[in-house]
Amino acid sequence: MSQAPEVSGGPVVTPVRVVIALCLVAPFVAMLWVGSYAEVEPAFIGIPFFYWYQMAWVLISTVLTMIAYKLWQREQRARRRGAGS
Repeated sequence: MSQAPEVSGGPVVTPVRVVIALCLVAPFVAMLWVGSYAEVEPAFIGIPFFYWYQMAWVLISTVLTMIAYKLWQREQRARRRGAGS
């Protein structure tokens, strides 16, 4: 039986990359699932839930994107160090 040649340098799924993907996908899922936040109550300082929920996700998305970027940078540095050895 012949074996398929191994592809080196191709995309690899690692736990860190899964976390990065989740950080980047979570805001999209949260915003596209409108039924979960299409409410007026609970209001926060007079702002209906529909609006402050979306504004909260702007901040949450920023933090999640920053986390994903930092994880990506750390993984790339580790890969470069591993390839240089």
